[in-house]
Order: sequence, then structure tokens, then C-alpha cells
Amino acid sequence: MQALPWVTVICLCYNQQDYVLETLNSVLAQSYKNIEIIIVDDFSTDNSVKVIERWLIKNPNVLFIKNDRNLGNTKSFNLAVHKSKGSFLIDLACDDLLFENTVKSQISNILQTDLDHTAFIYANAINIDQKGDFISYFFPVDSNKKVLKKRNSGNIYSEILAGGSSICSVTALHNRKIFEKLDGYDETLFYEDLDYWIRASRTYKIYYTDEIWVKKRYLKNSLGASFAKKDLFAHKLSISTYYILKKALKLNQSKTEDTALLKRIHYELHQNTKKGEYLLLIKLLLLKTKLHLLTLCR
Repeated sequence: MQALPWVTVICLCYNQQDYVLETLNSVLAQSYKNIEIIIVDDFSTDNSVKVIERWLIKNPNVLFIKNDRNLGNTKSFNLAVHKSKGSFLIDLACDDLLFENTVKSQISNILQTDLDHTAFIYANAINIDQKGDFISYFFPVDSNKKVLKKRNSGNIYSEILAGGSSICSVTALHNRKIFEKLDGYDETLFYEDLDYWIRASRTYKIYYTDEIWVKKRYLKNSLGASFAKKDLFAHKLSISTYYILKKALKLNQSKTEDTALLKRIHYELHQNTKKGEYLLLIKLLLLKTKLHLLTLCR
């Protein structure tokens, strides 16, 4: 019988002292046992490190990386990957929670795909608040907890590019082999997921499983809630999005893909107009012009 593959769960912590223990214990409680846990504290300014170190007393085999300065998610995750052994990777924030059978289901589903061509699989999540109470489902569901709108799998590059296929990144199980072929997360960016979705879907397949794998916590300072704000953090997110779309322009191979990218640029133009990001608007308009010229030459 072939041995079950190892899964590395990389728990990224930044000022999550109130939630980190619950997150770590949700990983520890997995029914799937071939799991390696790596914790990375990204130079927290609260008591996260002390909380984690107390937890480590009973879990001494868990690798704990303490950054001596704030590196951000992309660098912190890549650093942990270099020190890991798992054939599959989970990127878990230290305020989100896994269900007991999450990893077991993830492995079962990804092993049914062609691993030479599968970048990652993902599923649905329950959104919870600060206290852990239910808010909603990430993707709306029916009475049987199945998504109301069918989600496509396989070759979904154009859908991701256009913004028509949002991915619940907290539920993703990444194929390490593909992750490394793509050189991991782009460390020049302020956030990681959209860029990786685009680069991965350009060459490889992405699959959706209609199950619920994670409790995703929404806080006032959560990344997803920050895109619409008008502050320095939101500005950095918007700048990264611009560079992601600029990179995508070089990946496009057809007029259909150009149309998808144009749709995303229009969306970003609208969002940055509302936020008063006028310099960024100029950059996006120049990118739009370049895209039009490229499309004419295809």
C-alpha cells in the first residue's frame, strides 16, 4: 500500500494572540495524521510569540520561525516552504480554523487529479466573526450546503483574470511540485493570492470541491476588508494589484484573454476612482492602452 503523502500546514501569525491557539489546535486535531506544522511569526507586536511558545511546550516537534523583522506573507510563506517536507502545502492564517476532516478530504480529492497538471484544489468556507459566530458562507449555498452557482474547474485562466472566478484561498491545498516550479509566491508583492492564481492557471489546472473546509475569520483589519479602505495599507494592496495585472499582460496569448484582462482593468479603474488613487489611475489607463495595442496585433 502506498504511504499517504505528507502535508505541511504553514501557520502565518501576525498579532493574532487571541486566535492563534484555536488555529493551532484545529491543525493538531486533524483526522489525517501525516501532517507537518510550521509556525511563522512575522514580528508580532502583541503577545503572539509568548502564546505560541507556551503551546510549544507540549508540542516540541513543531518548527517555530520567529522573524526578526516584518517580512510580509509572501516572504514568510516561501521561507517556511524551504524548510518543509510536505508534498502538499496549506497556507493558514492564525485566526482561521480547519474542520477535523479538512486535510483528509483535501488529500482524497487532490489525489483523484493528475498531479502533474494540478496546481491546487479549493472549496467553500464559513465566514465567522471575532467571536467565532457564523456570518455567511464564502460562496452562497442551498439548504444542502451546496453552492448555488456552479463553479468551473480545470482551465480557468480567463475567468480568474476577469474576476469572474473568485477563489477561496484559505481552503486551498497546494501541490508543492507545481508551487516550486512557479517559484512560489512573488515576494515583491504586498499580497500573494491573485498573482499566484493567475500564474498557476496559465499553465496548470485548478479544481473546486463542493465541500466546506475552513472557518474563515473576518476582522476589521482582515486583508479582504482592506481593499476598499483609503489608507496606506489599502494603497499598497492597490499598487500590488496593478503590478499583478501588468504581469498578466505578458502571459496573455489570445484576444479572449485580452478581453478578460480588460474587464479586470475596468474594475480596478472604478475602484481606484472611488479611493482617489489618481496616480494609479494614470498607470492603469496606460496599461489599458498597451493592452489595446497588443490586441490589435494578435
